[in-house]
Amino acid sequence: MALCCHISGDDEQVADASNSNETHQPYAVLKIRDFRLYIFSMFLVVVGGQINSLAVGYELYKRTGSELALAWIGAALVTPMLIFTLPAGQLADWMDRRRLMICTLLLSMCCSAGLYFCSRLQWSDQWIYLFLVLRGTAGTFGRPARSALLPQIVGPEDFNSAVTWNSSFFHMAAVGGPAIGGLILAYDIPLAYMIDGVLIFSGCAMLFMMHVRHAPKERTPATLENLVAGMRFVWKTKVILAALTLDLFAVLLGGAVYLLPVFAVKILHVNATGLGWLRSAQPMGALGMAILLAHLPPMRRAGLSMLIAVAGFGVATIVFGYSTNFWLSMAMLFMTGALDSISVVVRHTLVQTLAPDAMRGRVAAVNGLFIGASNELGGVESGVVAKYFGPVFSVVSGGIGTLLVVVGVAGLWPQILKIGSLRDLKPEPVSSAADAAMIPEVSAETEKK
Repeated sequence: MALCCHISGDDEQVADASNSNETHQPYAVLKIRDFRLYIFSMFLVVVGGQINSLAVGYELYKRTGSELALAWIGAALVTPMLIFTLPAGQLADWMDRRRLMICTLLLSMCCSAGLYFCSRLQWSDQWIYLFLVLRGTAGTFGRPARSALLPQIVGPEDFNSAVTWNSSFFHMAAVGGPAIGGLILAYDIPLAYMIDGVLIFSGCAMLFMMHVRHAPKERTPATLENLVAGMRFVWKTKVILAALTLDLFAVLLGGAVYLLPVFAVKILHVNATGLGWLRSAQPMGALGMAILLAHLPPMRRAGLSMLIAVAGFGVATIVFGYSTNFWLSMAMLFMTGALDSISVVVRHTLVQTLAPDAMRGRVAAVNGLFIGASNELGGVESGVVAKYFGPVFSVVSGGIGTLLVVVGVAGLWPQILKIGSLRDLKPEPVSSAADAAMIPEVSAETEKK
């Protein structure tokens, strides 16, 4: 497929950069009321999720002392993702996306209540994994709806800025959540689950207050062809496929987050508060980079920037694996977060800009499958390798694998190097009759409504 972005010469790039510096208004999108409600809702939900995740890992490792117990957390969360992601994308293209988000968040809130009782009443570990499976199911159905909803809230002229601010608030929540969670865990583990439930409920209340532009929808038949339409679109759009593959294997191999309880206790010798700060370091770096990106004009060579960022992520992961100093480990986790933020902004902009609106839920579901599965399967991989070869080998080998992935992606899909400014991206044309059938026809009268 042709790449829908403008590749300019050196003189034109200088002119474009000058123009973008004059017209770039980083705070304009924050004046949109519904966008503010959207990101504040997400902020509260992510803070709660980070507290919950920290509590589950800490409690299970404290109960069992086994790295495999941490691996099974990833398995519990990824199983519903592998089963339900494609139907979740279809549902996001059928239903009111805001209502679907609310329903899935309410299910997550019920799971938090279940985890509270598991912890307070000391139910068996199997109950914890059951509630994690249910929470993973809720997240699987909620993610495509949340991702596909954003273009209904802001216009194309503000979209790149909205993605960057959305990433900034996400990482701000990811910084605060573990830090707050570490303090809570030092006092009372069950309280962490209760606070998570309260934050989810508050996020739902903000979604109720939103007034979203409803894109016209007509249900396409629930056939296998419609179900895999998002997968087919990604396969044909090589720049999206390259970006997703890069993130899939980089996070799968280079993620050290699931092993942080092991590093905190056995290598760095810190308590629950120290673990909370370690968990906060990565999103701290991501937040700093996201804020910087929000104030800078869009990247002129986004594809190359993404490859360099992921390579840097791999190097920082290797250094973290060898580190026995708390502050050096914090610095390397900070760097992985900052570099990953560049990749996130480029990938999300590609996925949400190039996909037609009527397929955006299904394409977002494929994105969620690639990235979400890599996070959770990365946890399984890290836990299993750490069990048999040690945590240091697990992390260092993953960082080396990330560097090899960067080289492989650049070689297989050189199109990624041609991605210029993200502002020049436009939706890809539907290239076949089969794909056109996935997008329902809407009358002019319906569009006005």
